[in-house]
Amino acid sequence: MTYIIIFYLLIINIIAFSLMYIDKQKAKKNKWRIKEDTLMISAFLGGSIGALIGMNTFRHKTKHAKFKYGIPAILIFQI
Repeated sequence: MTYIIIFYLLIINIIAFSLMYIDKQKAKKNKWRIKEDTLMISAFLGGSIGALIGMNTFRHKTKHAKFKYGIPAILIFQI
């Protein structure tokens, strides 16, 4: 059972990190964007570490209060 939880958390964090990357690339090209709710839901479902690392790595959504404070708050709640 523990392995399933670890595997799930690994996958959801990779997904959250990837969503931040994809959205940043789309933003640079003025193309279709990933909804902010989708990014937040991926963090809420366990991907808060991946989302936070993605935000800082790609410098994406770091000035939006919803993300600047929301993602760390979700992480603290999950811990």
